[in-house]
Amino acid sequence: MGFIYENMLRPVLFKMEPEQAHDLARTSLVSLGALPTLCKLLRGYSLVREDNPVKLFGLEFPNRVGLAAGMDKDGEFPRAIEALGFGHAEVGTVTPEGQPGNPRPRLFRYPEHRALVNRMGFNNKGAEVMLNALAKNYPKGKRGMPVGVNIGKAKTTSLDHAVDDYVACFRKLADQADYFTINISSPNTQGLRELQSEAYLRDLLLTIRDENRSHAKKLGRAPHPLLLKIAPDLSFREIDAIVGVLSELEYDGIIATNTTIQRPDGFPGKESGGLSGGAFVRKRSNDVINYIYKATDGKLPIIGVGGIDSVEAAGEKIDAGASMVQIYTGWIYRGPFFARELAKALKSKGEDWI
Repeated sequence: MGFIYENMLRPVLFKMEPEQAHDLARTSLVSLGALPTLCKLLRGYSLVREDNPVKLFGLEFPNRVGLAAGMDKDGEFPRAIEALGFGHAEVGTVTPEGQPGNPRPRLFRYPEHRALVNRMGFNNKGAEVMLNALAKNYPKGKRGMPVGVNIGKAKTTSLDHAVDDYVACFRKLADQADYFTINISSPNTQGLRELQSEAYLRDLLLTIRDENRSHAKKLGRAPHPLLLKIAPDLSFREIDAIVGVLSELEYDGIIATNTTIQRPDGFPGKESGGLSGGAFVRKRSNDVINYIYKATDGKLPIIGVGGIDSVEAAGEKIDAGASMVQIYTGWIYRGPFFARELAKALKSKGEDWI
C-alpha cells in the first residue's frame, strides 16, 4: 500500500498546490467517514491492537499511534481516521468562533526534507460547528478510539483575555471530547507562544483546570484529562517552569512538540511559519521528550510528535520517554496506511519500548 501511494498517488497530489491537496484529502476522508460499513471493513484490515489496551489519562487506546491536530480542524472525519488504523485522533485547533486563518499561500512542501512549513493561523469553523460534527458523525460513547480536542485562542483575542477563549471552547465541547489539549505553542497566531511564559501560564492552566473540575462535579463524573502542547524552541529552564506548573496543577500529560520557528542549516525555503517533519524537527522533539521524561522521573505521560516518517523515528520517541506518538507530516509523505505500519512495529517491540 505504501509503495502505491508514494510512487503513484503522492506524485499526483504533490503537483497540486499544497492546500488544494489538503482540501482534496479532507473531502475524501469526509466521504469515507460517511460510509460506516466501508469504515468497519477497512478498520478490520488497518487496526493493529496492542495485546493489552494502552491506558493513559484514564482512557484506553487500542494502539500507540494517533493523528496530530491540524489535519481534521473541525472534527469532520474521525471515523475515517479510526478506519485507517489510528489509536486516537486529535481534532482542531478550534477557537470559540470560526475564523479564516492567515492569507494564502500558507502551506509549503519541502520533499527533499520530508518537511512542511505552515502558517495556517488556526483556520476553523468554530466550536459550535465542531460540536455538531462530532455529535452527528462520531458521538462519544460509540467510538472505537478516543478523540482529543485541541483548543486555542482567536487571532483577535488579546493575551489578557485568552483564557476566556479556552474556557469557551471547553464548555462548548466538553460533552464530546475524550480529552482536551491546551495549545499555546503554535507560532502562527501572533503572541500565542507568550502564553508559555510564567506571566500567563499558571493563571491560564489554573482557570481551565478549575472549570474542568467544576463541570465534572456538576455531572457527577471524573474530570476530562487535560494536556498541554509545547513548542520545541523552549529552553530547558522554560521547560522546567512549565513542567513545574503542570505538576502543581495536576495536569494529565504533555504533548511534545509543536512546529519549530527555527531552520536547519541549508534549509531551502525562506517562508515564515512553523516547520514540521524531517530530521531537524525529529531530533529537537526527541531532545525535549527525553528532558521532560528525566526531569519528571517518567511520571508525566508524554505524547511524542515531530519528524516521525519511519518506524525508526517512532521508536526513537518511545525510547526517549514518550508513551504514545502522533503523526501528521509523516502521514502526508508516507500515505494513508502509515499508522498501521507504525502501530505494528511498536507492538512487535513490546515491553522493550514501553
